[in-house]
Amino acid sequence: MAHIALEGISKSFGKVQALRNIDLTVRDREFFVLFGPAGAGKTTILKTVAGIEFPDAGLVRFDDEVVNLVEPALRNVSMVFENYALYPHMTVYDNIASPMRSPLYRKDEAVIKQEVQKVADMMGIGSLLERLPSQLSNGQRQRTALGRCLVRSPRVFLMDEPLAHLDAKLRHLMRTELKSMQAEFDTTTIYVTHDYTEAMSLSDRVAIINLGEIVQIGSSDEIYYTPRNEFVAKLVGEPEINLVDVDLVSREGTLCAVFAGTDRCLPVNDDVAGVLSHSTIPKWRMGIRGLNVGYCFTEEENCVEGSVYNLEPIGNKAILTIKVGESLFQAVAPNDLRAELDSPIYLKLDMNNALFFNGETGDFVVRHNQAELVRGR
Repeated sequence: MAHIALEGISKSFGKVQALRNIDLTVRDREFFVLFGPAGAGKTTILKTVAGIEFPDAGLVRFDDEVVNLVEPALRNVSMVFENYALYPHMTVYDNIASPMRSPLYRKDEAVIKQEVQKVADMMGIGSLLERLPSQLSNGQRQRTALGRCLVRSPRVFLMDEPLAHLDAKLRHLMRTELKSMQAEFDTTTIYVTHDYTEAMSLSDRVAIINLGEIVQIGSSDEIYYTPRNEFVAKLVGEPEINLVDVDLVSREGTLCAVFAGTDRCLPVNDDVAGVLSHSTIPKWRMGIRGLNVGYCFTEEENCVEGSVYNLEPIGNKAILTIKVGESLFQAVAPNDLRAELDSPIYLKLDMNNALFFNGETGDFVVRHNQAELVRGR
Protein backbone atom coordinates (compact mmCIF):
# COMPACT_ATOMS: atom_id res chain seq x y z
CA MET A 1 0.00 0.00 0.00
CA ALA A 2 1.35 3.39 -0.93
CA HIS A 3 0.61 7.05 -1.37
CA ILE A 4 1.83 8.01 -4.87
CA ALA A 5 2.71 11.55 -5.95
CA LEU A 6 3.93 12.88 -9.30
CA GLU A 7 5.39 16.39 -9.17
CA GLY A 8 6.10 18.37 -12.33
CA ILE A 9 6.63 15.27 -14.49
CA SER A 10 7.59 15.94 -18.12
CA LYS A 11 8.67 13.38 -20.70
CA SER A 12 9.59 13.61 -24.38
CA PHE A 13 10.30 10.97 -27.00
CA GLY A 14 12.38 12.79 -29.57
CA LYS A 15 10.32 15.74 -30.75
CA VAL A 16 7.10 14.37 -29.25
CA GLN A 17 6.15 15.83 -25.86
CA ALA A 18 4.41 12.90 -24.16
CA LEU A 19 3.88 14.48 -20.71
CA ARG A 20 3.73 18.16 -19.81
CA ASN A 21 4.29 19.14 -16.18
CA ILE A 22 2.06 16.44 -14.67
CA ASP A 23 1.05 16.92 -11.02
CA LEU A 24 -1.18 14.36 -9.39
CA THR A 25 -1.59 12.50 -6.12
CA VAL A 26 -2.98 8.99 -5.67
CA ARG A 27 -4.15 8.36 -2.14
CA ASP A 28 -3.36 5.23 -0.16
CA ARG A 29 -5.82 2.40 -1.01
CA GLU A 30 -7.45 4.48 -3.75
CA PHE A 31 -8.64 3.11 -7.09
CA PHE A 32 -7.39 5.90 -9.34
CA VAL A 33 -8.18 5.89 -13.08
CA LEU A 34 -6.22 7.62 -15.85
CA PHE A 35 -8.74 8.24 -18.63
CA GLY A 36 -8.41 9.84 -22.03
CA PRO A 37 -8.15 9.19 -25.78
CA ALA A 38 -5.43 7.08 -27.39
CA GLY A 39 -2.04 8.79 -27.36
CA ALA A 40 -2.94 11.09 -24.46
CA GLY A 41 -0.02 9.97 -22.26
CA LYS A 42 -1.81 7.60 -19.88
CA THR A 43 0.51 4.62 -20.33
CA THR A 44 3.59 6.87 -20.11
CA ILE A 45 2.39 8.04 -16.67
CA LEU A 46 1.91 4.42 -15.61
CA LYS A 47 5.39 3.44 -16.83
CA THR A 48 6.86 6.44 -15.03
CA VAL A 49 5.33 5.24 -11.76
CA ALA A 50 6.64 1.72 -12.43
CA GLY A 51 10.12 3.01 -13.24
CA ILE A 52 10.08 1.67 -16.81
CA GLU A 53 10.30 5.24 -18.12
CA PHE A 54 12.51 7.88 -16.52
CA PRO A 55 11.06 11.43 -16.55
CA ASP A 56 12.99 14.29 -18.15
CA ALA A 57 11.88 16.50 -15.27
CA GLY A 58 9.98 16.14 -12.01
CA LEU A 59 9.79 13.77 -9.06
CA VAL A 60 8.03 10.46 -8.39
CA ARG A 61 7.27 9.82 -4.70
CA PHE A 62 6.11 6.69 -2.90
CA ASP A 63 5.02 7.63 0.63
CA ASP A 64 7.09 10.85 0.44
CA GLU A 65 10.19 8.89 -0.65
CA VAL A 66 11.64 10.06 -3.99
CA VAL A 67 12.02 6.93 -6.15
CA ASN A 68 13.31 8.42 -9.41
CA LEU A 69 16.58 6.51 -9.08
CA VAL A 70 15.03 3.33 -7.65
CA GLU A 71 15.06 0.38 -10.05
CA PRO A 72 11.62 -0.93 -11.15
CA ALA A 73 12.18 -4.26 -9.38
CA LEU A 74 12.81 -2.47 -6.09
CA ARG A 75 9.70 -0.27 -6.24
CA ASN A 76 7.51 -3.25 -5.33
CA VAL A 77 4.81 -2.60 -7.91
CA SER A 78 2.71 -5.15 -9.76
CA MET A 79 1.74 -4.37 -13.34
CA VAL A 80 -0.60 -5.93 -15.90
CA PHE A 81 -0.18 -4.96 -19.55
CA GLU A 82 -2.71 -4.55 -22.34
CA ASN A 83 -0.97 -7.25 -24.43
CA TYR A 84 -0.91 -9.86 -21.62
CA ALA A 85 2.92 -10.39 -21.72
CA LEU A 86 2.62 -14.03 -20.59
CA TYR A 87 5.53 -16.46 -20.72
CA PRO A 88 4.56 -18.73 -23.66
CA HIS A 89 6.54 -21.78 -22.40
CA MET A 90 4.99 -21.67 -18.90
CA THR A 91 1.65 -23.04 -17.77
CA VAL A 92 -1.06 -20.81 -16.34
CA TYR A 93 0.03 -21.95 -12.87
CA ASP A 94 3.67 -21.01 -13.46
CA ASN A 95 2.78 -17.69 -15.08
CA ILE A 96 0.70 -16.68 -12.07
CA ALA A 97 3.33 -18.01 -9.66
CA SER A 98 6.27 -16.26 -11.37
CA PRO A 99 6.22 -13.06 -9.23
CA MET A 100 6.51 -15.15 -6.06
CA ARG A 101 9.47 -17.09 -7.47
CA SER A 102 11.55 -14.02 -8.27
CA PRO A 103 14.75 -13.65 -6.22
CA LEU A 104 13.46 -10.47 -4.59
CA TYR A 105 9.99 -11.67 -3.55
CA ARG A 106 10.49 -15.45 -3.28
CA LYS A 107 7.96 -17.45 -1.28
CA ASP A 108 7.78 -21.09 -0.20
CA GLU A 109 6.16 -23.43 -2.72
CA ALA A 110 3.41 -24.26 -0.24
CA VAL A 111 2.52 -20.57 0.03
CA ILE A 112 2.77 -20.18 -3.74
CA LYS A 113 0.39 -23.10 -4.35
CA GLN A 114 -2.15 -21.71 -1.91
CA GLU A 115 -2.04 -18.16 -3.32
CA VAL A 116 -2.09 -19.25 -6.97
CA GLN A 117 -5.12 -21.45 -6.42
CA LYS A 118 -6.90 -18.68 -4.51
CA VAL A 119 -6.33 -16.10 -7.24
CA ALA A 120 -7.06 -18.54 -10.07
CA ASP A 121 -10.39 -19.48 -8.51
CA MET A 122 -11.19 -15.81 -8.04
CA MET A 123 -10.45 -15.19 -11.74
CA GLY A 124 -12.48 -18.22 -12.85
CA ILE A 125 -9.50 -20.10 -14.30
CA GLY A 126 -8.89 -22.58 -11.50
CA SER A 127 -9.43 -25.52 -13.89
CA LEU A 128 -6.96 -24.19 -16.48
CA LEU A 129 -3.77 -24.14 -14.41
CA GLU A 130 -2.00 -26.81 -16.47
CA ARG A 131 -2.65 -25.17 -19.84
CA LEU A 132 -0.18 -23.10 -21.84
CA PRO A 133 -1.10 -19.57 -22.99
CA SER A 134 -1.46 -20.85 -26.57
CA GLN A 135 -4.30 -23.09 -25.37
CA LEU A 136 -6.29 -20.21 -23.87
CA SER A 137 -8.81 -17.77 -25.27
CA ASN A 138 -8.05 -14.03 -25.15
CA GLY A 139 -10.29 -13.67 -22.12
CA GLN A 140 -8.54 -16.51 -20.30
CA ARG A 141 -5.13 -15.03 -21.13
CA GLN A 142 -6.21 -11.67 -19.76
CA ARG A 143 -7.45 -13.31 -16.57
CA THR A 144 -4.12 -15.10 -16.24
CA ALA A 145 -2.27 -11.78 -16.62
CA LEU A 146 -4.54 -10.23 -14.00
CA GLY A 147 -3.98 -13.18 -11.71
CA ARG A 148 -0.21 -12.77 -12.00
CA CYS A 149 -0.61 -9.11 -11.05
CA LEU A 150 -2.85 -9.87 -8.06
CA VAL A 151 -1.07 -12.91 -6.63
CA ARG A 152 1.15 -10.95 -4.26
CA SER A 153 0.73 -7.80 -2.16
CA PRO A 154 2.72 -4.97 -3.77
CA ARG A 155 2.72 -1.32 -2.78
CA VAL A 156 0.63 -0.45 -5.82
CA PHE A 157 -1.20 -2.28 -8.62
CA LEU A 158 -0.66 -0.76 -12.09
CA MET A 159 -3.16 -1.83 -14.76
CA ASP A 160 -2.81 -0.76 -18.40
CA GLU A 161 -6.16 -1.32 -20.15
CA PRO A 162 -6.44 -4.90 -18.83
CA LEU A 163 -9.95 -5.42 -20.25
CA ALA A 164 -9.37 -3.92 -23.70
CA HIS A 165 -9.37 -7.23 -25.61
CA LEU A 166 -12.30 -8.88 -23.86
CA ASP A 167 -15.76 -9.22 -25.37
CA ALA A 168 -18.50 -6.93 -24.07
CA LYS A 169 -20.14 -9.48 -21.75
CA LEU A 170 -16.86 -10.56 -20.17
CA ARG A 171 -15.70 -6.95 -19.88
CA HIS A 172 -18.83 -6.10 -17.88
CA LEU A 173 -18.28 -9.12 -15.63
CA MET A 174 -14.61 -8.25 -15.08
CA ARG A 175 -15.43 -4.64 -14.16
CA THR A 176 -17.55 -6.00 -11.34
CA GLU A 177 -14.81 -8.44 -10.34
CA LEU A 178 -12.08 -5.78 -10.37
CA LYS A 179 -14.02 -3.47 -8.09
CA SER A 180 -14.69 -6.33 -5.70
CA MET A 181 -11.06 -7.45 -5.81
CA GLN A 182 -9.75 -3.97 -5.12
CA ALA A 183 -11.92 -3.78 -2.02
CA GLU A 184 -10.73 -7.21 -0.91
CA PHE A 185 -7.03 -6.54 -1.49
CA ASP A 186 -7.36 -3.01 -0.06
CA THR A 187 -4.40 -1.80 -2.12
CA THR A 188 -3.61 1.34 -4.09
CA THR A 189 -4.49 0.84 -7.76
CA ILE A 190 -3.75 3.01 -10.80
CA TYR A 191 -5.81 1.93 -13.79
CA VAL A 192 -5.48 3.14 -17.40
CA THR A 193 -8.42 3.07 -19.82
CA HIS A 194 -9.92 4.86 -22.81
CA ASP A 195 -13.38 3.40 -22.05
CA TYR A 196 -15.52 5.91 -20.16
CA THR A 197 -17.74 3.17 -18.70
CA GLU A 198 -14.71 1.56 -17.02
CA ALA A 199 -13.47 4.94 -15.80
CA MET A 200 -16.78 5.96 -14.28
CA SER A 201 -17.76 2.63 -12.75
CA LEU A 202 -14.40 1.56 -11.26
CA SER A 203 -12.82 4.76 -10.01
CA ASP A 204 -12.71 6.48 -6.68
CA ARG A 205 -11.29 9.41 -8.67
CA VAL A 206 -10.52 10.00 -12.34
CA ALA A 207 -7.80 12.04 -14.01
CA ILE A 208 -8.72 13.14 -17.53
CA ILE A 209 -5.56 13.22 -19.69
CA ASN A 210 -5.22 14.85 -23.11
CA LEU A 211 -2.09 15.64 -25.12
CA GLY A 212 0.13 14.89 -22.15
CA GLU A 213 -1.68 17.24 -19.77
CA ILE A 214 -4.18 16.75 -16.96
CA VAL A 215 -7.46 18.39 -17.91
CA GLN A 216 -9.48 17.54 -14.79
CA ILE A 217 -9.28 15.36 -11.66
CA GLY A 218 -12.39 14.44 -9.71
CA SER A 219 -14.95 11.82 -8.81
CA SER A 220 -17.05 10.26 -11.55
CA ASP A 221 -19.97 12.49 -10.53
CA GLU A 222 -17.84 15.64 -10.76
CA ILE A 223 -16.54 14.61 -14.18
CA TYR A 224 -20.03 13.81 -15.48
CA TYR A 225 -22.08 16.63 -13.97
CA THR A 226 -19.53 19.47 -13.93
CA PRO A 227 -16.96 18.79 -16.65
CA ARG A 228 -14.19 21.36 -16.81
CA ASN A 229 -14.70 22.00 -20.52
CA GLU A 230 -16.41 20.70 -23.65
CA PHE A 231 -13.64 18.16 -24.27
CA VAL A 232 -14.38 16.42 -20.95
CA ALA A 233 -18.14 16.70 -21.47
CA LYS A 234 -17.89 14.96 -24.85
CA LEU A 235 -15.59 12.27 -23.47
CA VAL A 236 -18.16 10.79 -21.05
CA GLY A 237 -21.69 9.66 -21.75
CA GLU A 238 -23.45 7.74 -24.50
CA PRO A 239 -24.65 9.19 -26.77
CA GLU A 240 -22.18 12.08 -26.81
CA ILE A 241 -23.44 15.27 -25.19
CA ASN A 242 -25.37 17.64 -27.46
CA LEU A 243 -23.70 21.03 -27.83
CA VAL A 244 -25.47 23.96 -29.51
CA ASP A 245 -24.70 27.66 -29.89
CA VAL A 246 -27.25 29.80 -28.09
CA ASP A 247 -28.01 33.47 -27.60
CA LEU A 248 -29.11 34.59 -24.15
CA VAL A 249 -31.97 37.08 -24.30
CA SER A 250 -34.44 38.46 -21.78
CA ARG A 251 -38.11 37.78 -22.55
CA GLU A 252 -40.64 39.37 -20.20
CA GLY A 253 -38.09 39.46 -17.39
CA THR A 254 -36.98 35.84 -17.87
CA LEU A 255 -33.58 34.90 -19.28
CA CYS A 256 -33.97 32.53 -22.18
CA ALA A 257 -31.65 30.48 -24.38
CA VAL A 258 -32.38 30.94 -28.10
CA PHE A 259 -30.95 28.33 -30.46
CA ALA A 260 -28.95 29.64 -33.39
CA GLY A 261 -31.10 29.56 -36.54
CA THR A 262 -34.43 29.47 -34.69
CA ASP A 263 -36.76 31.93 -33.00
CA ARG A 264 -37.82 29.59 -30.22
CA CYS A 265 -36.37 30.03 -26.77
CA LEU A 266 -36.24 28.04 -23.55
CA PRO A 267 -36.31 29.62 -20.06
CA VAL A 268 -33.12 29.27 -18.03
CA ASN A 269 -33.27 28.24 -14.36
CA ASP A 270 -33.07 31.16 -11.92
CA ASP A 271 -29.77 30.15 -10.30
CA VAL A 272 -28.16 29.68 -13.72
CA ALA A 273 -29.63 32.96 -14.97
CA GLY A 274 -28.09 34.76 -12.00
CA VAL A 275 -24.62 33.64 -13.15
CA LEU A 276 -25.15 34.12 -16.88
CA SER A 277 -26.71 37.57 -16.66
CA HIS A 278 -23.69 38.96 -14.80
CA SER A 279 -21.12 37.45 -17.15
CA THR A 280 -19.25 39.36 -19.85
CA ILE A 281 -18.74 36.27 -22.03
CA PRO A 282 -19.78 37.24 -25.60
CA LYS A 283 -20.63 33.77 -26.96
CA TRP A 284 -22.41 30.85 -25.31
CA ARG A 285 -22.81 27.15 -25.97
CA MET A 286 -25.32 24.95 -24.22
CA GLY A 287 -24.81 21.24 -23.60
CA ILE A 288 -27.46 18.68 -22.78
CA ARG A 289 -27.13 14.91 -22.65
CA GLY A 290 -29.27 12.50 -24.65
CA LEU A 291 -30.97 11.17 -21.52
CA ASN A 292 -32.25 14.70 -20.86
CA VAL A 293 -33.63 15.25 -24.38
CA GLY A 294 -37.32 14.44 -24.65
CA TYR A 295 -39.51 14.62 -27.73
CA CYS A 296 -43.13 14.64 -28.83
CA PHE A 297 -44.93 14.62 -32.15
CA THR A 298 -47.38 17.40 -31.34
CA GLU A 299 -46.37 20.90 -30.27
CA GLU A 300 -46.36 21.59 -26.53
CA GLU A 301 -45.27 24.47 -24.31
CA ASN A 302 -41.52 25.16 -24.22
CA CYS A 303 -40.85 22.76 -27.10
CA VAL A 304 -38.58 23.45 -30.05
CA GLU A 305 -39.63 22.32 -33.51
CA GLY A 306 -37.28 20.13 -35.51
CA SER A 307 -37.30 17.20 -37.91
CA VAL A 308 -36.31 13.55 -37.64
CA TYR A 309 -32.78 13.23 -39.01
CA ASN A 310 -31.95 9.61 -38.11
CA LEU A 311 -33.15 6.71 -35.97
CA GLU A 312 -30.59 4.11 -34.95
CA PRO A 313 -31.76 1.05 -32.98
CA ILE A 314 -28.98 -0.36 -30.76
CA GLY A 315 -30.23 -3.32 -28.78
CA ASN A 316 -32.56 -2.34 -25.95
CA LYS A 317 -32.72 1.32 -26.97
CA ALA A 318 -32.47 3.60 -29.98
CA ILE A 319 -30.63 6.83 -30.67
CA LEU A 320 -32.96 9.41 -32.21
CA THR A 321 -31.24 12.29 -34.00
CA ILE A 322 -33.29 15.47 -34.41
CA LYS A 323 -32.34 18.45 -36.57
CA VAL A 324 -33.14 21.91 -35.23
CA GLY A 325 -31.99 24.69 -37.52
CA GLU A 326 -28.39 23.73 -38.32
CA SER A 327 -27.90 21.78 -35.09
CA LEU A 328 -28.32 18.06 -34.45
CA PHE A 329 -29.61 16.67 -31.13
CA GLN A 330 -29.36 13.03 -30.09
CA ALA A 331 -31.96 11.58 -27.74
CA VAL A 332 -32.33 8.15 -26.14
CA ALA A 333 -35.55 6.53 -27.33
CA PRO A 334 -37.29 3.12 -27.01
CA ASN A 335 -36.04 0.59 -29.54
CA ASP A 336 -39.57 0.11 -30.91
CA LEU A 337 -40.00 3.80 -31.81
CA ARG A 338 -41.23 4.40 -35.35
CA ALA A 339 -40.51 7.78 -36.93
CA GLU A 340 -40.28 8.75 -40.59
CA LEU A 341 -37.16 10.62 -41.67
CA ASP A 342 -37.73 14.36 -42.18
CA SER A 343 -41.07 14.22 -40.36
CA PRO A 344 -41.77 17.03 -37.87
CA ILE A 345 -40.91 16.44 -34.22
CA TYR A 346 -40.62 18.64 -31.14
CA LEU A 347 -37.77 18.72 -28.64
CA LYS A 348 -38.49 18.83 -24.91
CA LEU A 349 -35.22 19.72 -23.20
CA ASP A 350 -34.78 19.25 -19.45
CA MET A 351 -33.22 22.63 -18.61
CA ASN A 352 -32.52 21.43 -15.06
CA ASN A 353 -29.70 19.42 -16.62
CA ALA A 354 -28.43 21.95 -19.16
CA LEU A 355 -24.74 22.89 -18.99
CA PHE A 356 -23.43 26.26 -20.19
CA PHE A 357 -19.99 26.74 -21.69
CA ASN A 358 -17.96 29.71 -22.86
CA GLY A 359 -18.56 29.64 -26.61
CA GLU A 360 -15.06 30.92 -27.36
CA THR A 361 -12.87 28.89 -24.99
CA GLY A 362 -15.10 25.84 -24.43
CA ASP A 363 -14.70 26.17 -20.63
CA PHE A 364 -17.56 25.11 -18.36
CA VAL A 365 -19.38 27.98 -16.65
CA VAL A 366 -22.48 26.81 -14.79
CA ARG A 367 -25.38 24.38 -14.46
CA HIS A 368 -28.49 24.16 -12.25
CA ASN A 369 -27.90 23.03 -8.64
CA GLN A 370 -24.20 22.72 -9.38
CA ALA A 371 -23.00 22.41 -5.78
CA GLU A 372 -25.61 19.83 -4.78
CA LEU A 373 -24.84 17.60 -7.78
CA VAL A 374 -21.19 17.05 -6.86
CA ARG A 375 -21.55 16.89 -3.10
CA GLY A 376 -22.30 13.70 -1.23
CA ARG A 377 -23.43 11.54 -4.14
